[in-house]
Amino acid sequence: MSYYRQHLFFCTNDRDDGSDCCARFNARSARDYLKQACKQAGIHKEGGVRINTAGCMGRCEQGPVIVVYPEGVWYTYVDQEDLDEILESHLLGGKPVDRLRIPAG
Repeated sequence: MSYYRQHLFFCTNDRDDGSDCCARFNARSARDYLKQACKQAGIHKEGGVRINTAGCMGRCEQGPVIVVYPEGVWYTYVDQEDLDEILESHLLGGKPVDRLRIPAG
């Protein structure tokens, strides 16, 4: 059994050259928002969900991006409503949000 049921990585990479990157989409704020929402839902803990910051994950053109392990589900999002849907449907309900998915590869 893994220490966490699910592990989410938020790309928060910021490119100095001005090119596309997740930081330009307020990825740090989005990460903080979803982490707090998971804490309020009581799932951000051992045996539950862990949310971490990641550097560039190579999907800049599809950003901002989140990947959920162990499922390997990649998401993009626009606003807090999208993050709420990921929380309710995937993290709490076990059903990935198809409309926000990015093909894995």
